Amino acid sequence: MSITVTNITKTFGAQKALNQISFSVKKGEIVGFLGPNGAGKSTMMRILTTYYKADEGEAKVNGHDVLTSARAVQKSIGYLPEHNPLYLEMFVKEYLEYNASVYKVSKSRISEVIEQTGLTPEANKKIGQLSKGYRQRVGLATALLHDPEVLILDEPTTGLDPNQLIEIRKLIREIGKEKTILLSTHIMKEVEAVCDRVIIINKGELVADKPLEELRETEEQIIEVEFDYRVEEVLLNQLPHVSKVKNTGGFIYEISFNTSKDMRPEVFDFAHDNQLKTLQLSRKNKNLESLFAELTS
Repeated sequence: MSITVTNITKTFGAQKALNQISFSVKKGEIVGFLGPNGAGKSTMMRILTTYYKADEGEAKVNGHDVLTSARAVQKSIGYLPEHNPLYLEMFVKEYLEYNASVYKVSKSRISEVIEQTGLTPEANKKIGQLSKGYRQRVGLATALLHDPEVLILDEPTTGLDPNQLIEIRKLIREIGKEKTILLSTHIMKEVEAVCDRVIIINKGELVADKPLEELRETEEQIIEVEFDYRVEEVLLNQLPHVSKVKNTGGFIYEISFNTSKDMRPEVFDFAHDNQLKTLQLSRKNKNLESLFAELTS
């Protein structure tokens, strides 16, 4: 495993930021690390990057313990914090050369990451002249300079416009083919576009850790149906496995069922038995936003 976290607990005064958190991330995975504000995401990332020390538990990156082998962990990780720290008065190439001297990597590596992150047209500009999207690319280039096996990205697309979002997401997907990426974000569409798996924490507790597709698969389903006549909701509540019936306007109803079985045939048969015409009938999947809201409410 590229990242292994076992029973990590971290307390700040009377507040328990993380409580017995455990998860692992395999090489080559892009994992969305989600949670509402104050859930403990940034605290966990800072423990993994050796900025914070956990009170209890164990965390390893590429087999190196974050407490006893901090320097080896730092060599294994590329970190892009939420507030990307850059020297705006420096030129892009100059800034990367400065960081390369810290990492003790060759100048040829600078050219590689400039090309990899699409910075070639901007390499001789001052960072202060760049758009937010290109500044994020500079941050990613810096995180990639020492060719780390693991990337930890904290809100990498905050404040980007739609075109910049598409570009950075594409770049993250490309990098993820060779690296392990732990990605923190509040943007659910970004998770759906980029990630293979989702870890959700809430109030310092782990509430979900599943592949994205598996997280979407839930026992509850919603059938939307439009009849040609109004139906008393009490009749629809008599259908098997019904948990909720809602009239959304006119003769349109949303019927929630507590079963993974496709209930559309049951609704169609109900209409036939009650001499109703079915004008539309569809099954609605829950989106990640609604699942996130349920798990963190």
